[in-house]
Amino acid sequence: MTTTTTTEVIASSSGSWRAVRAFFRNPAAVLATAFLVFVTIVALTAPLIYPEDPLSMVARPFLWPGQNPKFLLGSDSLGRDVAAGLVWGSRISLVIGIAAMALGVTIGIVVGATAGYFGGRIDDALVRLVEIFQTTPSFLMLVVLVAIAEPRVESITVGIALVTWPTIARLVRAEFRSLREKDFVTAARGLGYGHLRIIFIEILPNALPPIIVTSSVIVASAILMESALSFMGLGDPNRISWGSMIGASRETLRTAWYLTAIPGIAIVLTVLALNMIGDALNDALNPRLSGER
Repeated sequence: MTTTTTTEVIASSSGSWRAVRAFFRNPAAVLATAFLVFVTIVALTAPLIYPEDPLSMVARPFLWPGQNPKFLLGSDSLGRDVAAGLVWGSRISLVIGIAAMALGVTIGIVVGATAGYFGGRIDDALVRLVEIFQTTPSFLMLVVLVAIAEPRVESITVGIALVTWPTIARLVRAEFRSLREKDFVTAARGLGYGHLRIIFIEILPNALPPIIVTSSVIVASAILMESALSFMGLGDPNRISWGSMIGASRETLRTAWYLTAIPGIAIVLTVLALNMIGDALNDALNPRLSGER
């Protein structure tokens, strides 16, 4: 038993290293990772870079980028520093994206693992629950949830998680249905392991690759959803975000297009980087796609 366990650990470690090497051999993945690291560092150091409130009026309205060295990206219609808003907005986008993904993935794993492992009536009931959520357009449901609750970072995060967890639940259910009859699961049952240990220790680690790939896509989707909500005026009014910057500048699009273009480019690059990382993870974690057996 000890020899078998050691062999499995060595094989798992070897596979993990192969996946890491395959990921970093992808130039697009390296570039996207470097960009996201940069955005994360900027978000974490926002209070040091711009200690003042980004919603404060600190300059003459409609300063174009480069017109004043103190305000490198110019100012908006109210005289707020665009660069400060861009930096502080990255915090909201990343916080909501990562938190909503974590909450949604947690709910999805619990529901999907329970349905896929036990099957039968439990599976039927949980599948119906998932279908109820998926029959309603996700963004429409999100708008309703946020409109009912007070638009805050917390309510937006929970709302995004509630509309994204069914995707993870269906994925996890499919993985568990294919893994629950494998030899290592049968052996675990024979050794008297409980259901929780089999689900979270034996099966879940083997189902992680597609979950990790999908999680990166969910972060990108969450950032887009938060931006769309803020653009519509349903974001947290006390926090500046990339979406709220675009929404506040839409009426001056013809005369001051940079106010919309700058946060828009930030959203596009961040979402593109997350999608590129998701594709690279899919290639690295799937031996059939990466060419490694």
